[in-house]
Amino acid sequence: MERYRSYVLPFAILLGIFFHSYIVFISQLVVVLIFIMLFFTFSNIEVRKMRLSKMDMYLLLFQLIGAVVFFYAIRIFNETIAQGILVTILTPTATSAVVVGVLLGANVHRMGIYTFLCNIVIAIVAPLYFSFMSNNINFSFWQSFGFISAKVAPLLLLPFVLAVIIRFLSPRLNAKIVKNQSISFYLWALALTIVIAQVIDSFFNENNFDWRFMLWAVVASLLLCTLQFALGKYVGKRHGDKIAGGQLLGQKNTVLAIWMAQTFFYPTSSIIPAFYVIFQNLYNSFQLWQKEINRRKQLE
Repeated sequence: MERYRSYVLPFAILLGIFFHSYIVFISQLVVVLIFIMLFFTFSNIEVRKMRLSKMDMYLLLFQLIGAVVFFYAIRIFNETIAQGILVTILTPTATSAVVVGVLLGANVHRMGIYTFLCNIVIAIVAPLYFSFMSNNINFSFWQSFGFISAKVAPLLLLPFVLAVIIRFLSPRLNAKIVKNQSISFYLWALALTIVIAQVIDSFFNENNFDWRFMLWAVVASLLLCTLQFALGKYVGKRHGDKIAGGQLLGQKNTVLAIWMAQTFFYPTSSIIPAFYVIFQNLYNSFQLWQKEINRRKQLE
């Protein structure tokens, strides 16, 4: 099964693109899939081994400062593009980054602690940022905070709490769960199919397309994806875990990003995180394929 893993994410993307009109009807399933996926992943985390590091601080500083710098720099040329870039940089690490990172060889505890830290900090900071930068000022700080927290907290905290309880009450059951945790990758692939279907379906329902804007959005998404993975790997390499650094900074919770862009900014700004989800998963597929090639060479 592992030899075909590198093809799973491209297949999931293509499935979402070509069958979007059918798959979009099960969009509510994404939350359940991510919850189960995280439960499997967090079952392998020992809380006592989770420690903050300098790498966490550097990655978080880039998200908090870089988002503002890029926003005001790009805003001079195009505000909608700037909004999409802001949201994509600021958006916390995808919960699935833990899954993919571990498959690639990253330290699960390093992945876990930053995922928690990043999601919690962004849930607090994002409403403050949006109050200054958003063109939609109908939300108060506490309303914004509540909306974003409601998206992040249940998916992040509840699977972790459940995993810790089971680890404490039934180590034998926890061991069985850990043994089968690779299932979380395929659950994410299914969730990805649904998310792609949602994005594509929204494109087809949009009557007034600006194709020049679309081209710039694609370019911005690709460059942003390249920058964040590269910078994350550079920081990670300097602190002992290149793979973790790349995944933590590069792999974004694009479902949340699309929602934030559509809620707080011009709706068309959500196109940037929408394309980002495609680029980040194509790159992850390449990394998994490369890992599988290296594994086969070692066996020869």
